[in-house]
Amino acid sequence: MLQIPHEFILLQGIPVPEKGKYGTGIVFLPKDKQRQQVILSVMIEEIEREGLQLMHLRTVPTNPGVLGKAALSSEPDIKQVFITGVQDDDVERFPRILYIIRKKIEKRVSDKDFYICSLSNTNIIYKGMLSSVQVRQYFPDLSNPYFTSGLALVHSRFSTNTFPTWSLAQPFRLLAHNGEINTIRGNRGWMKARESVLSSEALGDVRQISPIVQEAMSDSASLDNVLEFLVMSGLSLPHAMSVLVPESFNDKNPISEDLKAFYEYHSILMEPWDGPAALLFSDGRYAGGMLDRNGLRPARYTITKNDMMVVASEVGVMDFDPAEVAEKGRLQPGKILLVDTQKGKIYYDGEIKNRLAGEHPYRQWLSTNRIQLEKLKSGRHVENAVSDLLKKEILFGYSEEDISATIVPMATAGQEPTASMGNDTPLAVLSHRPQLFFNYFRQQFAQVTNPAIDPIRENLVMSLTEYIGRVGTGILTPDETNCKMVRLPHPVLNNTQLDMLCNIRYKGFNTVKLPLTFTSDLRSSLESLCKSAERSVDEGFNYIILTDKNVDGPFIPSLLAVSAVHHYLISVGKRVQTALIVESGEIRETMHAALLLGYGASALCPYMVFAILDDLVRREKIQEDYITAETNFINAVKKGLFKIMAKMGISTIRSYRGAKIFESIGLDESVLRTYFGTEISTVGGIGLEKIEKDARTFYEQSADCKTETELLPDWGQFHWRRDGIRHAWNPETIATLQLACRKGDYEKYKEFSRLVNEKPEPIFIRDFMEIKKNPISIDEVEPCENIVRHFVTGAMSFGALSKEAHETICLAMNRLGTRSNTGEGGEDAERFYTAVDGVSLSSKTKQIASGRFGVTTEYLVNAEELQIKVAQGAKPGEGGQLPGFKVNEVIAKTRHSIPGISLISPPPHHDIYSIEDLAQLIFDLKNVNPTASVSVKLVSESGIGTIAAGVAKAMANLIVVSGAEGGTGASPASSMRFAGIPPEIGLSETQQTLVKNGLRSQVRLQVDGQIKTGRDVVMMALLGADEFAFGTAVLIVLGCVMMRK
Repeated sequence: MLQIPHEFILLQGIPVPEKGKYGTGIVFLPKDKQRQQVILSVMIEEIEREGLQLMHLRTVPTNPGVLGKAALSSEPDIKQVFITGVQDDDVERFPRILYIIRKKIEKRVSDKDFYICSLSNTNIIYKGMLSSVQVRQYFPDLSNPYFTSGLALVHSRFSTNTFPTWSLAQPFRLLAHNGEINTIRGNRGWMKARESVLSSEALGDVRQISPIVQEAMSDSASLDNVLEFLVMSGLSLPHAMSVLVPESFNDKNPISEDLKAFYEYHSILMEPWDGPAALLFSDGRYAGGMLDRNGLRPARYTITKNDMMVVASEVGVMDFDPAEVAEKGRLQPGKILLVDTQKGKIYYDGEIKNRLAGEHPYRQWLSTNRIQLEKLKSGRHVENAVSDLLKKEILFGYSEEDISATIVPMATAGQEPTASMGNDTPLAVLSHRPQLFFNYFRQQFAQVTNPAIDPIRENLVMSLTEYIGRVGTGILTPDETNCKMVRLPHPVLNNTQLDMLCNIRYKGFNTVKLPLTFTSDLRSSLESLCKSAERSVDEGFNYIILTDKNVDGPFIPSLLAVSAVHHYLISVGKRVQTALIVESGEIRETMHAALLLGYGASALCPYMVFAILDDLVRREKIQEDYITAETNFINAVKKGLFKIMAKMGISTIRSYRGAKIFESIGLDESVLRTYFGTEISTVGGIGLEKIEKDARTFYEQSADCKTETELLPDWGQFHWRRDGIRHAWNPETIATLQLACRKGDYEKYKEFSRLVNEKPEPIFIRDFMEIKKNPISIDEVEPCENIVRHFVTGAMSFGALSKEAHETICLAMNRLGTRSNTGEGGEDAERFYTAVDGVSLSSKTKQIASGRFGVTTEYLVNAEELQIKVAQGAKPGEGGQLPGFKVNEVIAKTRHSIPGISLISPPPHHDIYSIEDLAQLIFDLKNVNPTASVSVKLVSESGIGTIAAGVAKAMANLIVVSGAEGGTGASPASSMRFAGIPPEIGLSETQQTLVKNGLRSQVRLQVDGQIKTGRDVVMMALLGADEFAFGTAVLIVLGCVMMRK
């Protein structure tokens, strides 16, 4: 991005008027002349509609010889347009006129090869699928000495979460962005919802330029779209940036109360665009930079004595004699640095923010209008118990394990329960039992390109504060009425708080309850619910409570209901006029809360949990009193929400709400398209008919309950039960495998294989797959001793495993000529130089995890493979943990720690916040041990293919795709069940993406996750794997009895 080179343009023989009175920009057009003509005619029509003329169309000189193969195959025809005819009294609003023209053209032209890089009277953008070196070579204009500019904004980085295209190259119209917007789905959705209430005096009718966010663009492009809209509507660049990417303003951040009020006011109106980000921006006059609230991307600046300022992601972009440097420093989290090129003045963050905070009396507006829920008092008695508790428990699908293994630990310890050994139960869509609708969804998580954050160490920037009420239009027209909201310290309400919200008597606050019950069919009940919600908005209710309390009949699943209403209200332009609260008996764990918030709810009340706690306290089944138990449960959910948000690198619940950072496994596309705003279904699955059938089954089971003395069933989600949920590892499979290996009995092993491969009912996706048979002679098949070398053991750390088990696995794999993996706990240095019967005790794969336990130079040089653990299948986005009682002197010595101290790895590597950081670590490791290959361990999720492509570009030798079913020594139960997806899906995507990008030959692929038999190996090989990691099966062979404790 550069200032328009007026002198250069005149020297090209183009008779433009004086500077500022003409608009120009670079346009990408299709090569086909007929398509070009159609587009140009639309452009001319829209330009003339605004009373202007397309004065000149210049063919931009280019040098295609410098392009790579991919860039050349998609190279557009590049033109430069010149627009004149602006009247003197319209010069000030000329940038807005050009913006409106461009938006109207974009709305009318859908050609995928058409893109307007910029259209402005101040700046111009040259970009493409080019490296920084290629830019100048490709565009000869940039080498012309008469092409001058007072600023240059350059972006040079290979794409990591999108496939590269000419139009997605940066910078965009105002912005260059190094990072990821983790909340992008929600940000786009809320922006679409806001269009119905936004009014811009500067731009006129917003409908003429909608959609504000262009479709099918990158997260950076969407952020630029909204930034441009705010600036064109009259906000200054720093103001708009502070609204979109605010710094943390909770009680722990030492900023002024006025500035906190400024941020709080705007946070009511616009959620943060959250994620690691270094942002540079310019409108041709002002140029500046800022970081996200976490400061997870670097940006450093240098100011010279001859008034040059350089802001860049690293030192050394330009070399300066130290004697020339007047000042240097780094941008801090959430802070802005700005330069006015017209006045030659630099503005620092303090001056900018003080001016913004003082523009309006935000503190007064908030104190007068905003209600804080925690400060409200109620004299009303609210009952926590419910009638017919057992019937209600059965109606909402509770099992004994839900209470004993989930609710009680949360109510007594104040945190989520942990589980172990991985999830070997069927996907919800494969189960023969009725399912809670929540079970069809999995959490998404960040890895490598947009890392997880640490919810404990980075709590300073995290917030669960929510607001409920009618959102106003005050981003563009500040007004105190926009503060008429109820502020919640967190989104989990108890019964008393919900009652207070229902009975607030302040003017402008009113609510209605809509029952989640159906007597006819589910489809028509959902339609009726959505229409009722729309009528409620029309009648002025500014928060709607969706409730299944006291329902008389089957209930609509709360997640389906809230998402259906959320998306319906967006479609009719009435979403931001109300808030959605869910009062449901289904909610019992953190994942349920996260899903409801992620699909649009602002708050929730798990009233059945409170009824169960009330019952447990009355029967003295727990020691805590009710208030303590309730507080502990809510605190556990809060901690769990922080963890789930942090997995995706998200800091605030306001950004997480409605962001839909989940993927479904087992739902039909029509359900997702109609009620969830997406058509992406990983494997397809059930429709409304099955969802309705399950709801009716729950109701019938509850109606059949005749007495309070009956016991809840225990289906054995975490621990095997004879008549419970099927487990792949069960007493029969475990005993058969152990017996086969102890006796060396191949027939017994074949029996084990039959048990695994010929299950009576499927558990995993691979159970549906069949091998296309094309027999060849056995003589052509690789011999067994070679096949075995493709087998490795999974990463299992010393500490999670005993010394004996860890060494035994190592000896076995070394005897086979393949590799064992140290896991993240390091390895006793004595083992590097010890052999048993001539077989080394040193693991060939040494893992480097986020805690770096036991990682020394000696450790690294004694390896054939160095594995960077980015994530683990059973708990992606979370670090490993070893309780203090397990940390004896030997383990402490190995991990370079202290005996008795719990050892917890942070969720991210604190030196890997981008693909470049990963590339640097790979480079460093190869320099420490030039003979070792370097692998990177990722977890299976939709989108892993693009991440894997980035890892391959970072020069890794091997990529591990870890399945969600993988084992673990300890993991939060919700992570083990609800994070990540099966390895079959992630491996297949990784293979296809690497092939598509010409990268497959550069890396090997390894897979893990419930691999047990030869059939599993062949299936994974057909999906693309070169190597196969065994974990749980190895421990069972060693004698593990799978207590799952």
